[in-house]
Amino acid sequence: MESWRVIATALLGVAGLVLVLLAMAKVRDRTGRSGTVAIAGAVAFTLLVVLGVLTITVLPAGVVWGAVIVVGVVASALLLVG
Repeated sequence: MESWRVIATALLGVAGLVLVLLAMAKVRDRTGRSGTVAIAGAVAFTLLVVLGVLTITVLPAGVVWGAVIVVGVVASALLLVG
């Protein structure tokens, strides 16, 4: 396994977990129902896991680093705004 894939997956995972928590908080604010929050968290976490598996296995370098940058920028912007 190439080291750049491991580093990119770790960065994606950290920023992605922040986005999962932010998405769950947004759903809680809008709906106030714990069931909806749990479903939103499960869907977001599943998407993060699928992206992480694709990142560490088959996606090309440009796509991987692009995804890492996009997720990192979005997470940073949402943390600064909210």
